[in-house]
Amino acid sequence: MKNIVLIPTYNEKENIKNIIEDIFRLFSDIYVMVIDDNSKDGTVFIVKNLMQNYTNLLIFERNKKTGLGDAYKEGIKKVLGNYDIRYVITMDADGSHQSIYIKNFLDNINNFDLIIGSRYVKNGGVSDWSLRRRILSKLGNIYSKILIGSKINDLTAGFICIKKELLEKIDFSKISSSGYAYQIEFKNYCEKKLNAKILEIPIIFKSRFGGESKMSNQIIREGIKTPLRLFIKRVIRK
Repeated sequence: MKNIVLIPTYNEKENIKNIIEDIFRLFSDIYVMVIDDNSKDGTVFIVKNLMQNYTNLLIFERNKKTGLGDAYKEGIKKVLGNYDIRYVITMDADGSHQSIYIKNFLDNINNFDLIIGSRYVKNGGVSDWSLRRRILSKLGNIYSKILIGSKINDLTAGFICIKKELLEKIDFSKISSSGYAYQIEFKNYCEKKLNAKILEIPIIFKSRFGGESKMSNQIIREGIKTPLRLFIKRVIRK
């Protein structure tokens, strides 16, 4: 059975080669699938060239960019339907997630359903962020945690490891977020709907290597609206 890393990309030509090579340098038997949202900068060309050197490297090309959440949902469905998967790891394409932490995930996942690489537990943190971004991220996670009644400290984390058995129980049509707020809604579904056994492992989150941040006002608005929507649903059920 395979362990596979899913990396969504949109215009990440400056970062993707280094990330892929670093993963395979540390874990030669792991699989990596790049989920590309129709990048215009040659990201796909770089990945396809690397596929000549790495037989475990795959690419899934989507026709258009509809959001990080949609990329993950389609990518997860694809690997579950086509590959003999044991664990799925998701990580960003900008270099903010360090491949070395994957070992910690794989060492612990046997006893859990979901491992979260967390910035907001003891020994976790961020590197090279502005004060504004630190405050925005921290307050956003506190806001989300309180509204949805979660025990998870880093609800917006994108560096996670999931058991196949947990993924097979998820009805992705019930997770409506298509953008970055997918991370919050996905964890909420696993925690509240499936009673998943979850462990947060500390990581140091780094600033992106190169390229432009995808953060936007729309992403911030979605991050505000999604926990509020989940809160209303939680209250109505009571």
